[in-house]
Amino acid sequence: MNKKEAEFEHLVREQRSTIYTVCYMFSNDADEVADLFQDALINLWRGFDGFRGESKASTWVWRVTLNTCISADRKKKRSGERAPLELAGDFFEDKDAETKQIRQLHERIRRLQPVDRALVLLWLEDLSYEEIGDIVGISEKNVSVKLVRIKKQLIEMSKNE
Repeated sequence: MNKKEAEFEHLVREQRSTIYTVCYMFSNDADEVADLFQDALINLWRGFDGFRGESKASTWVWRVTLNTCISADRKKKRSGERAPLELAGDFFEDKDAETKQIRQLHERIRRLQPVDRALVLLWLEDLSYEEIGDIVGISEKNVSVKLVRIKKQLIEMSKNE
């Protein structure tokens, strides 16, 4: 393994939970999440030489992974929905109230527009508004305004259920 491959492997090991979290927010399907994860890794590898370190590595990984997932989401919407696989049992049955609440929150977040979904995800990861703005490419103030609107939207969704 050469130096570049070792550095990339270290980066991926360090950031794999971030990559997975972003991919998971764009799909419930384990196979699709795995595909998104793989696509993100490919895009990260392709862009690895171009990463100049002007931002933190984590910011760059967020941005590449997010753009990968948003692009895949747009392609999926253009090509139409897949037929769901019907299973005899519910393997994702919510056993307790906390799990049910988390699942409901994830379902609401998935109904948001891709950029809004990304903002919430980054906020849930406890990133600063400045870091979120750097990743998404908007100002810190714009992050604040958008998050207030998104929170109101999520509250509305919960009232309508």
